[in-house]
Amino acid sequence: MIDQSASSASTFVLCTQSLDPNLSADERQDQMLQCIASSLDDAKAGINTFYLIYAASLVFYMQAGFAMLCAGSVRMKNLQNTMLKNLLDACGASLGFYTVGYAFAWGGSSNNSGTTFIGTENFFLMDVDQKAFWLFQFAFAATSATIVAGTLAERCQMLAYLSYSTALTAFVYPVVAHAVWNNTGFLSSFRPDPLLGVGVVDFAGCLVVHTTGGLTALIAAFVLGPRKGRFHYDGDGKRCANDFPGHSVALKVLGVLILWFGWYGFNTGSVYYITSENQSDLAQNAAVNTTLAAASGTISALLAKAWLVERETGEAVFCLAHALMGCLSGLVSITGSCAYVESWAAIIIGFVSGLLYLAGSRLMIRIGIDDAVDAIPIHMIGGIWGSIAVGLFTVPKYLDASHAQAGSAGLFYSDGKLLACQFIGILFVVGWVSVLMFPFFAILHYLGWLRADSLEEIVGLDVSYHGGIHQGDTDNESSHQDEERQYYERRELERRKKQNRVRRRLLMMDLSVSGRSAVGDAGNNDGSRRLSGNGGLAGENRAENNGADSNRRSSGSGTAQDEENRTNGSRQPSVIEVEENWTCHDHSG
Repeated sequence: MIDQSASSASTFVLCTQSLDPNLSADERQDQMLQCIASSLDDAKAGINTFYLIYAASLVFYMQAGFAMLCAGSVRMKNLQNTMLKNLLDACGASLGFYTVGYAFAWGGSSNNSGTTFIGTENFFLMDVDQKAFWLFQFAFAATSATIVAGTLAERCQMLAYLSYSTALTAFVYPVVAHAVWNNTGFLSSFRPDPLLGVGVVDFAGCLVVHTTGGLTALIAAFVLGPRKGRFHYDGDGKRCANDFPGHSVALKVLGVLILWFGWYGFNTGSVYYITSENQSDLAQNAAVNTTLAAASGTISALLAKAWLVERETGEAVFCLAHALMGCLSGLVSITGSCAYVESWAAIIIGFVSGLLYLAGSRLMIRIGIDDAVDAIPIHMIGGIWGSIAVGLFTVPKYLDASHAQAGSAGLFYSDGKLLACQFIGILFVVGWVSVLMFPFFAILHYLGWLRADSLEEIVGLDVSYHGGIHQGDTDNESSHQDEERQYYERRELERRKKQNRVRRRLLMMDLSVSGRSAVGDAGNNDGSRRLSGNGGLAGENRAENNGADSNRRSSGSGTAQDEENRTNGSRQPSVIEVEENWTCHDHSG
């Protein structure tokens, strides 16, 4: 219990009451000053802890933004599956980061013992005092995994999703975070002797979070393949993309606005401590630059897309979807340098990111990569550009406020050492993620655990994994009920095929036991009776059907138009009827 009377009293009163009356006046004055300083330190610690928890809450709230963006980008028949995967992102990331992920990323950072490739302490949060810091870093790890979810929407199995989500947050991402952010990482700018005297600078995860997640999404999409019907070839052999519009533009707008709001915690929270003067200046600079980059990215993507459409069709069209994605691209690209650049530079970084998004989106279509939410051009290309921008626009005074390497800056203010370190960091992330995740997804694909069944994909993963579309939902696809019927027909067809195979085996066993070849005529007669019983039944059925057809043709009710309809097959038989007819002919033959 907290003493309410003590908590409501002022610091001066509490310190006065704690003075030792036996001390001299000078000694009591020193004791008073020490008491006040100690109380201020406690207050600062509480403020910093609250600030970090609040920032972590904003970052975690971005999961809702990702969920709404994915929900608006997919078709209704995959909505429940997409929402569940977004929920499992947070669950898998929390468990993986709690057990080993945090230890791999931040273990050993307190003792500052040389250079390490991976952390070896603090597994299961043992001996961790700043648990608010774990919460903040967990939210970052979950964001990295969620990036991949949107790319693989509508065709990825649940088991594969859980596997790569856990692997990414428990091992792949932590090693990158350790290398760049831990003061013992070999690329870290916080080391006493950093790479090239500068090290890799990434303020809030442009390289660590977004490039890692975006590159993983590219590898997964390449191995998984596009959705059914996503691409086709025109008469000239050129690959063209069929539009798969999401079911709700409003949800996409809501998701982007939630992400923009959460990005303030993502960027400003990366100062970790708000009570010092330098850190508070960096936080407010990061907030302003985040806003400007998002705005300029939106405008550049919107206007550039309108200009391209006008050149192709003669009429400008302002595309909301591309404006939303340009906004996210601007947010991603400013993440690495938001605290270290001037406002005019943030506008340039965001503007270029919007153009790079459009180019990257077209490139994905040209090479046949199906990205349901355009996460690859946003996070991978935007993340790489943002990391390069750090090496171009970083201002010395801002970098000196958080780093010990005085005088380090971007290419426009200093030498090119920082830019060289940024390229080295990019190469490391590309190599590390590719070496681990490509074999990982290839093995899942080889085992048949990665991609959903083709018919399940057509009718929607909600049917196969979640028992059908929610009763309160409506679908803008008129053919969905037919697809769902075909799915259940196929299940029934597979069951009947299995029954037929069992019957054939039993029949062959019957013939073998009867000793057809050993006994001679008696066995032959017995086998003939058994076969004639089955074949006779089939023959009677055929004769009966033929007789019925003859009666219909001979009757006066059968017109020439009816005969033409029967001949042309005006009613297509179902999958089950076709299989039944094939099975009947197979047994009768």
